[in-house]
Formats: sequence, C-alpha cells, structure tokens
Amino acid sequence: MRHIGIGLVGGGYMGKAHAVALTSVGAVFDTALRPRLEVVAAGSLASAEGYARAYGVTRAAKDWHDLVADPKVEAVVIASPPSTHRAIAEAAFARGKPVFCEKPLGASLQDAQAMVAAARASDAVNMVGFNYVRTPATQFARKLIAEGAIGAVTWFRGEHTEDFLADPAAPASWRTHGLANGTMGDLSPHMINCALALMGPITRLSAMVETVHATRPSNADPSNAGPQAVTNDDHAQIMCRFAGGAMGHLYFSRVATGRKMGYAYEVHGTKGAIRFDQEDQNALWFYRSEGPEERRGFTKILTGPAHPDFRPFCQGPGHGTGYLDQIIIEARDFLHAIHTGQPVWPTFADGLAVWQVVDAALRSATEGRWTELNS
Repeated sequence: MRHIGIGLVGGGYMGKAHAVALTSVGAVFDTALRPRLEVVAAGSLASAEGYARAYGVTRAAKDWHDLVADPKVEAVVIASPPSTHRAIAEAAFARGKPVFCEKPLGASLQDAQAMVAAARASDAVNMVGFNYVRTPATQFARKLIAEGAIGAVTWFRGEHTEDFLADPAAPASWRTHGLANGTMGDLSPHMINCALALMGPITRLSAMVETVHATRPSNADPSNAGPQAVTNDDHAQIMCRFAGGAMGHLYFSRVATGRKMGYAYEVHGTKGAIRFDQEDQNALWFYRSEGPEERRGFTKILTGPAHPDFRPFCQGPGHGTGYLDQIIIEARDFLHAIHTGQPVWPTFADGLAVWQVVDAALRSATEGRWTELNS
C-alpha cells in the first residue's frame, strides 16, 4: 500500500462528492493506492480555502494551473464546469499525470476529440465519470445481457428525466445557457453511456431537440427584470439502430414534471426482459420466458452481496447502496487503473463516443433526417 497525492479541481456539488469518495475508498475497497487530498482549486482562492477546510485538503491553490504544477499532485480529478475540462486535462497530460474527468468530456465534440488525443499522446491513465452505470443493479443487468440471459436483444428504451426546470417561472441560471449545460449536454450523456454499455455502438439515429420554455425570468430580480432567452434545450428524443441490430429509443428531459432521478431503461430480448429505474436503484426487474404462461411475470431482484460491488459497502442483502457509493466505486476503478497501468472503462475514448452520439443527434434534429454515425 502506498499513498498517492490527488489534486481536486472544483469543490462544489461534484467536488464534494469526489472528496468524500476519495476519503472513503481505501476503507471500503482496501485499495493498493490510498489517495491523499493534497490540493484543491476552485473559482477563486477564497473558495478553494473554504473547500480545503471543509474537505480536509492539505492546501488550497490559487488556480488550477498551480494545482497541476504541484509536485505533490500525482493525479488530477476534474469536477469543474465543462468549459474548463480541456485545458486542465491537456496540462495534466503534458506532465504525465493521470486524469479523472467528470462528464461531459469537455464542452463540445471538438473538446472531447482534443482530450482523447492528449490522453493518447501522454499514455497516462484517463477515465470519465459516468457514475450511474456503476450501481450493482446496472452492473448485474449488463452481465445478464452479455451472458444471453434474455436471449437476442431486440429493443432498448432508455430515459434520463428530471423536473428541476419544469416550472416555467423558475429563473434563468447557468443551466439555461450553453450547449454543455442543456439537456443534451448535461443529462443525455448518462443515458447514452448506459445504452452503449448495455447494447453496444449506435450506427444511425433520428433525433428531435426542443426548448420548451424559450424565456425565463431574470435570476437577478425576477420581479423587475425582463425575461431572459434560454439558449439551450429542455428535452430531446432519439430513435436509433444499434450495431447488433436492435432498435432503440432514448428520451432526456429536465422538464419532466414529477421525475426526480428518472435514469431508467427497459431491454427486451427473445428469451426475457429487464427493467430498471434509478429512483429505486437497488432493485432490478427480470422476466424470463420459461415455464407455464400463468406463472410468468417480472421478478424483483433486490441487490445484495451476491451482486457486483455491493459487499464492500454492506453484507446485508436489501440494505441498499446510494449515490455516493457510485462515486466511491469510480474512485476504486481510477486508483486500480493507476496501480496496474491498465485502462478501466469508461476511458476518455468512451466519453468521446458519447459526444459523437450527441453531435449526431444535434445534426439530425437540425437537418430533420436520419444521421449515420462513423465507427
């Protein structure tokens, strides 16, 4: 066992999640590498100092340049806005330092392409953060599909739906401006990543992308200021064909009234089916086409120690894992990749594959036609 110095860029919602995960991962998984939070950088030195005190980080950096250059920082975790991802990752790779980057990988397809090129040139370990696909239930679903438990897959339906902007009176914010902050940049990558993980590559698609509420009240003073234009999308849908032959449908929304964490999917095969909903993340519904018809039905499988990555958290079946546990599993994988020198899915290349689907969907919606994806 040895310690490894971590530099954390960003201390907000995801920065805190990664700080907690990196502090806990050694105890949960008995990792060969034990992370030590050496430096944190944020939007200002004052913010970084506050995060350092709160999270137990050794010191605060004046900016991310200072963090990346620090010799005690052996690996970098990027939890800052997408527009900052590319420059930070390129600087870290130039110094040969491993990088974990939150999704989406950069703020555009071009950012993602450049980040993959930098990762390959450096040959440093790289991972992108798609945490939801790491729940024990979804890991088990992936295993069942790969083993042929539901036969040849014929259809996939996936959604990532939330309602944090369902109210048209909700004020404008950073979320209502910029592609990377819209539904296609923010929510769709998670479910696209899930679809690619469970089903394999998408070969062609047809998409519709829409802004439901074109204006919102000013976030400065909604009572006096005029409406602000919303410059990104509220919801979108994709019809697609997977390389394996199955049809698919994906839907993403931040205006889906009543949905809080609607990361859900349904997979049909010739011998069975699978259903999952992140709002009940410790359960997987499994149907088998066997036995008398009157005895058939979906079985609710409660995850427990027999399922992937559950036992390290709890030895009691049905006790459940939570959101932060997904981030801890990601931290374990990142440390394992650094320790072994072997890539662990999903790498930056997998993050690029998601952006390629997003880009194709945006082109399809603009042009009003089916769009082919390059392999």
